[in-house]
Amino acid sequence: MKAAFRLNTCLLAVALATAVQAQAKTLVACTEASPETFDPAVHSSRYTADAADEPLYNRLVEFKPGTTELQPSLAERWDISPDGLQYTFYLRKGVKFHSTSYFKPTRELTADDVIWSFERQIDPKHPWHELASKGFPFSDSMEMSKIIDHIEKVDDHTVRFVLQHEESPFLADLAMGFTSILSAEYADQLLKSGKTDDLGFKPVGTGPFVFERYSRDSQVRYKANSNYWDGAPAVDLVQAITLDSSVRLQRLKRGECQISLTPKPSDVPALKKDPNLKVLSVEELTIGFNALNVTHKPLSDVRVRQAIAMATDQEGTIKALYGEGAAKPVWGPYPPAMLGYNTDIKPWPYDLEKARQLLAEAGYPNGLELTYMSSTGSGPSGNTLRVAQLFQGDMAKIGIKVNIRQYEWGEFVRRGKQGEHDILSMSWVSDNADPDNFLSPNLTCSAAKNGENRARWCNAEFDSLVEQARRTSNLDKRAELYRKAQEIFHNEIPWIPTSQPVRNVVTRSNVSGFVMSPLGKNDFSTVRLD
Repeated sequence: MKAAFRLNTCLLAVALATAVQAQAKTLVACTEASPETFDPAVHSSRYTADAADEPLYNRLVEFKPGTTELQPSLAERWDISPDGLQYTFYLRKGVKFHSTSYFKPTRELTADDVIWSFERQIDPKHPWHELASKGFPFSDSMEMSKIIDHIEKVDDHTVRFVLQHEESPFLADLAMGFTSILSAEYADQLLKSGKTDDLGFKPVGTGPFVFERYSRDSQVRYKANSNYWDGAPAVDLVQAITLDSSVRLQRLKRGECQISLTPKPSDVPALKKDPNLKVLSVEELTIGFNALNVTHKPLSDVRVRQAIAMATDQEGTIKALYGEGAAKPVWGPYPPAMLGYNTDIKPWPYDLEKARQLLAEAGYPNGLELTYMSSTGSGPSGNTLRVAQLFQGDMAKIGIKVNIRQYEWGEFVRRGKQGEHDILSMSWVSDNADPDNFLSPNLTCSAAKNGENRARWCNAEFDSLVEQARRTSNLDKRAELYRKAQEIFHNEIPWIPTSQPVRNVVTRSNVSGFVMSPLGKNDFSTVRLD
């Protein structure tokens, strides 16, 4: 009896240990800022994308991890008509929406969900269209309502997009976060109950994680989606919101988080020597820039903008912020590796005497005063305040007094869209590896109307070139159109590009499976804790 008892006890212990191991471990990622919302259609922030788009939702097509190559997602396959005007998507069967305390789905993903997710953004008569008080940043800026003529439900698992004209980046656009597919059934429930605000703060998607709770400026908690169509993640997830890069590293070293985003470039060499840590790096398709608000009188004069460009010590700033090899100088509106980058354009020379002369010609011989807005997050440099101070020092050399204003991320976004700034510091990372993703959402007249174009710059010739480029699939022609558009951008200077930094992420040594993306995505669903 004693032998049998011991054997049964051992078997029970083994079973319990196996059960514990089978439970999902919790990954804690120290992230940079609070999300604005969990509705993927109403934001344009990478921080919000990391908290909403990636963990909670899927698109029809997505990018293969670590690449800019498209692959099937909610659509198993697709057909494109010879004239480029019809895109037919065949949906994956058996995809389940999240079941939560506030929503229990009664059906799986269908074409109705795809149609709802797009039509609320492009159809002014849709019952959810006006509920987005700030509009739909990407959809509006890219004028999706002028691209998509209509969407047809062929059957429950087949949906067809009919375009008004050929749109070269259309398929890549469908991999962007704003095209995430939401539950039409959940939306109907919220509309009937009058709780439409819950769409953005009690989210329901098809993604690898299920939303649990959110504490602003503290954390977002998720559980692994055991019903995920692509296989349940090996971890539950906590995004621990930690603004300061030094604090993120302290938490990482203490084991309070296993992944830490965006360390200071100056900290990276020492981190690489720590046996308990791993540093992952990627050359992102991103640029930093200062947007000059051309609707404000001093900056409405191109000579003032030229003076600011010629007084900006780009090389000195890069060296001070990044050291050697951690960032490259840029002078176009998107990274040099992308289609049509105009290598014939040279940067504005660093010339303080000429800058002072231009200010005098513009009517400011004794200088002027400007406000400079940035966020309190760490940003690519690891220190946004230091970025602002370096710019402030550059401008002082030509008599421009710069008043620095810093705001937490959500407030920074709100004030920037309202155009309260003279100069605004930000960075943009490509969502789809196409030049249009930099130009249409950030520099066109439609983007100026909805506030996404932080320079408020509107140039009809530039807009025409960008539109022509979208409407042709001939890569040589597209490249030439983009080169011409960049000449206008360079001469008008709505932005002063600053750098293309390398992005780093630090993990504990027991983390595996995390894949960095050139598109700036942080997808934690493939992570394992060994």
